[in-house]
Parts: sequence; structure tokens; C-alpha cells
Amino acid sequence: MASGDIQMGQDPPAVDEPKYGGFTRFEIELEFVQSLANPFYLNHLASQKLLNDPAFIAYLAYLQYWSRPPYIKYLNYPGPTLKHLELLQEERFRQDIISPDLVQALAAEDVKASVEWHKDVA
Repeated sequence: MASGDIQMGQDPPAVDEPKYGGFTRFEIELEFVQSLANPFYLNHLASQKLLNDPAFIAYLAYLQYWSRPPYIKYLNYPGPTLKHLELLQEERFRQDIISPDLVQALAAEDVKASVEWHKDVA
């Protein structure tokens, strides 16, 4: 493991972490993992054949550290982000997300969950 890698169970990186294009690895991975909350983005990844790439699949497995403290607290939309990250671990889902019907169903499910959450909070 490289010296800049984040190990599971560690706190987010210190300020002196190396920068990649002006961002820390923590910031880059946070932005990417949060993008997984968008079913249309998942469809895009499938259309680019990334969900068939063993290296990319391994990266998705690595990103599961976001489902545990202290990292989970940094997610803006932990529900759909972590649900989709978990689904992406399944080969069948990685194949099926190319379907516009599945994308629409996930989007509708996420909107419904958001509406219900706001009703409960209000």
C-alpha cells in the first residue's frame, strides 16, 4: 500500500497529505463515492464498460470503507450512496444497471425515500 493510501479505520487525512490536481485523495474519493447515489451516473459507468473492468470492480470493493465510521459522517446522502455501493458489489446489478427501466426505478425509489424522510423530519 502506498504511503498516501487511506487505511480502513483511520481518521481522514491530515492537511499535509499529497494533492492530486489540488485535491486530497480523501476529497476525490468522497466526491466519487457520493456520485454513486445517482442512478443515471451508474448507467453511464455501465455504458462505458467500467462495471466490467476487474480493476474498477476492485476499486468499488475498496470504497466500502465509506460505510463505516468515521467516514460515513462525511456523506451528504448516505442512504442512496451506500445502497448503490452495496448493489455494485453484485455482478447481476452491474449488468442490469444498463437498463433504462432499472435506472428509472432506482431514481423513483430514491425520490420517494427522500420525500418520506422529509415528512418524518417535518
